[in-house]
Amino acid sequence: MDIAALIPAIIMGLVEGLTEFLPVSSTGHLILMGDLLGFQEPPGKTFEIAIQLGAILAVIWAYRADLVTILLGMWRPRTAERFVAMNIILAFLPALVLGATLHGIITNLLFNAWVVSWALVLGGIALIVIERRRPKATIPTIAEIGPLSAVIVGFGQVLAMIPGTSRSGATIIMALLLGVERRAAAEFSFLLAIPTMLAATVFSLWKARNELAGGDLTQIGVGFVVAFVVALLVVKALLRIITRTGFEPFGWYRIALGTVMLVWLYLRG
Repeated sequence: MDIAALIPAIIMGLVEGLTEFLPVSSTGHLILMGDLLGFQEPPGKTFEIAIQLGAILAVIWAYRADLVTILLGMWRPRTAERFVAMNIILAFLPALVLGATLHGIITNLLFNAWVVSWALVLGGIALIVIERRRPKATIPTIAEIGPLSAVIVGFGQVLAMIPGTSRSGATIIMALLLGVERRAAAEFSFLLAIPTMLAATVFSLWKARNELAGGDLTQIGVGFVVAFVVALLVVKALLRIITRTGFEPFGWYRIALGTVMLVWLYLRG
């Protein structure tokens, strides 16, 4: 494959790594950037899912010590690790049950730049309002999130299937509304992304198993590596940023980007 043909894959991997765990919608950014670049990805959206897997593996690596602790401690009754594991499982269930059913419908109807742009603006407004008016944080750790609250956060992931909404943004907003402390809300979103995106990756790759060619695999590999490296650098830095500034700056960014895109789409006709 021509090296120049890999540049769009590198850019898309960079965008995925930067945005997957920010409440700004990685899928929305990929759709918008793909539209701007005229990027023709491999069939079945396999490229998009593969670079998301790169970002998820970055989180697994960054939290490998915590994940091992959870896996070893979840079998003992009434431990913090057991409660964390149960909360992740409960929050994952809505996406597991509804994801496969709704995925095709949403992909066919809503995956376009207009929907993404409006979702960015409306999600940004919601993020700002909730950050300013959210209830006082009463849940300082993931282990203290109750079963019902975990399921409610999980339904945020279902809402985030609408492109431009942001999976991390929707789950974080739900957690904040339930009184979860900012850092715990972000970390829960990161950990919840692991089973969710792994399941989505396996599902999408299986559907597209007969559609890949050698050139496709080169693009996928390059995008995967770039997304992994960039996400690894971003994920820990994000926790420091939100602890200092909160989520409001991300809301203003969403509104600005969505507005610019709406104007551009209108002028383009």
